[in-house]
Amino acid sequence: MEMPTGKILIVDDDKLIMNLLSGMLDEDYDVICADNSLEGLRLARQEQIDLVLLDINMPIFDGQKLCQTLKGDPETKDIPIIFITALVSAEDETKGLEAGAADYIAKPINKSVVLARVKIQIEAKQQREYLEKLSTTDPLTGVPNRRCFDETLEREWRRCQRSEKPLSLLVLDIDCFKLYNDCYGHLAGDSCLIKVAQLLTGALSRGGDLLARIGGEEFVALLPDTPFESLDVVADRFRTTIEEAAIPHERSPISEVVTISVGGSTLIPNQKVEPVELHRRADEQLYVAKEKGRNHYSLGVG
Repeated sequence: MEMPTGKILIVDDDKLIMNLLSGMLDEDYDVICADNSLEGLRLARQEQIDLVLLDINMPIFDGQKLCQTLKGDPETKDIPIIFITALVSAEDETKGLEAGAADYIAKPINKSVVLARVKIQIEAKQQREYLEKLSTTDPLTGVPNRRCFDETLEREWRRCQRSEKPLSLLVLDIDCFKLYNDCYGHLAGDSCLIKVAQLLTGALSRGGDLLARIGGEEFVALLPDTPFESLDVVADRFRTTIEEAAIPHERSPISEVVTISVGGSTLIPNQKVEPVELHRRADEQLYVAKEKGRNHYSLGVG
């Protein structure tokens, strides 16, 4: 059976064990190593890790403490952890499982046991991620949905708050979309939404940006680390991308083609303001853009 792919982090202060495990796994997986818990914590937060193999007995900052730290961090809590240990008593196993470990591998290490247990954990994680993706994807357009946007906004808000970096949001609305549906029918309306979603996604310039459909003909673009000075470039790119696609809209009082209105805002997150405030301000600017006659953008800064 084909092995699942994935990235594995091995954390062990014993170089012999680390090299032994790496040699068992590096043919089928992307393996990175750390020889202490602090370095392991850094790599777990920095890399896209699918599984951690963790020595329980390490000096100063031991495996159980690292496991508890990873499980207490929203950014790493879903990474499965397998303890590598010579401690095999029921009490030790219970402590490890209570700390958040998914499984144990006992020393001396057996290759077939390692491969089997690693495969089980990575397949389970990938299955969870697949189901999570289904639950956070808009079924019509294939872009992220409202739930994904809300969760990403919360996460990026915390990250930008820690780094004191700006977080920008654009709210985009297809102009006179009800008239489009009335003219061409709902099947054509669905096709239009799919096309617009594709165009807007293609207009994003960075991997960390998020384009989501949050309802009806409304989309949002979440732009971490984007200062207000750069927001007008992105907003105008979205607007012109849709207009230049020249999707016919003969009932529109604005243009012969489908257009969008865009509102945007930028904040540097802090503890005095909730993430919803960024969305509220962008919505206010969307209203201003519509008041201008639609097929416009309007931006505000906090």
